[in-house]
Amino acid sequence: MNNSLFAASAADLTIERIRALAARLDQLESLTLEYKSEYSSSLVQTIAAMANTYGGMILVGINDKVEPGIERIVGVDAQPTIDQIVSGCSTMLDPPWEPAFFNVPLDDGSGHSVVVVRVDADVAPRPILVKMKAPIRLSGRNATADRNRLLQLAREEPSARVLPMGQNVMSPNLERDNEGKATADFILRTGINLPMGEAGAWRPLSERTVAALAQALDESAFPPALRNLGNGAIDYATGFRQLGHNRARKARLVWQATGRPADKKHLVEAVVSVDLPEPYGSAPTSPVASVTIDIIARVCQYARGHGKAAWTHRYSVADLAFLFDGLLKTAVDPKVVAEIARIADIDTALVAQPRELHLVADQQIKELLPSNGLKEIPDAGTSAGGVFRANPALNLRSVTDRQEQVDDWLRQLGLDAGLTGMESLVKSYRATAPTPM
Repeated sequence: MNNSLFAASAADLTIERIRALAARLDQLESLTLEYKSEYSSSLVQTIAAMANTYGGMILVGINDKVEPGIERIVGVDAQPTIDQIVSGCSTMLDPPWEPAFFNVPLDDGSGHSVVVVRVDADVAPRPILVKMKAPIRLSGRNATADRNRLLQLAREEPSARVLPMGQNVMSPNLERDNEGKATADFILRTGINLPMGEAGAWRPLSERTVAALAQALDESAFPPALRNLGNGAIDYATGFRQLGHNRARKARLVWQATGRPADKKHLVEAVVSVDLPEPYGSAPTSPVASVTIDIIARVCQYARGHGKAAWTHRYSVADLAFLFDGLLKTAVDPKVVAEIARIADIDTALVAQPRELHLVADQQIKELLPSNGLKEIPDAGTSAGGVFRANPALNLRSVTDRQEQVDDWLRQLGLDAGLTGMESLVKSYRATAPTPM
């Protein structure tokens, strides 16, 4: 996905990352990505099309042809190229508007660069016209908006323009019993927001699409990570299945694991919720869908209440690392992404990566973590949860980037718990892990 580069700071736009993107055959031109070897008037047309749709990036200095013997990274003379684009935007676009530009020098001593043109649809004065027509972006090409689409662009609210990047996930609540006691050790939540395609905006969720998403989740890295969190106590687990009856615009899928098939209390549970906005033409609403993933863990409670075999349980760094990695790996799994995109009727390029992780615990976080290797920070206070932000410049499909994000979340978790030593535990786990996650 190019979402990571779109959200990256200037310092994170490196030629190594751009070269890695250009080398991937699954990252050819798409709804939000285009390559240009040099400036042309069609580049300005693409700027308008992306601005009128979901935004995106144009990488100037990269050949759009993928053929043996053809060098992809050709580079351009940066400042003259930017001047040409600015001039073209001023003379061709109505109203005149220019996107953001970033100069990324090549590392071959040529003095050439790749110019990254970042088109943010949220700040563009839509609709943007070229020769009295409104270009829009389709998958890998430009088209012209019809009358209905043009009217929609002219009438839309500013909030309808945003291409959500996985932010603004609501913090979860721990369920409590009749005595006010929490029914779980902790709950983790992440998720993404999605723009809606035209058919997805009115079409109800079908049993077939929900079942296809459940199958994709079952075949992902998620179930093994959930099982691992049970620390060997899980004897029985279900696959993802519908929880209750799906409504026309909402669906919930649940995965549950117990110590024995007859156990009523689930040691580990995962709930994936899909919420689509109400159809256009009804009450005013933002046309944004959401996919939320909740992980509910009860292993500590299970251990304490296990009769004569009761034991004290702490969630190890290795188990949490495996869980975080499995969660992120599932969120960018091509099969899972394809099913989510199908539900929302959008291009897979618009399915964002999760950008935050919420944790709400029944007790202080430090009580859930192992005591060996960790030391309490004096006067750090107490915490029973937190919101851990992700680095938007990381591409979670990359094993290395995903590990970097997992390690950072673990460090944030330790600091939020008022503990030091997480860094060494993470390094120790990475050194002894049998295979890269």
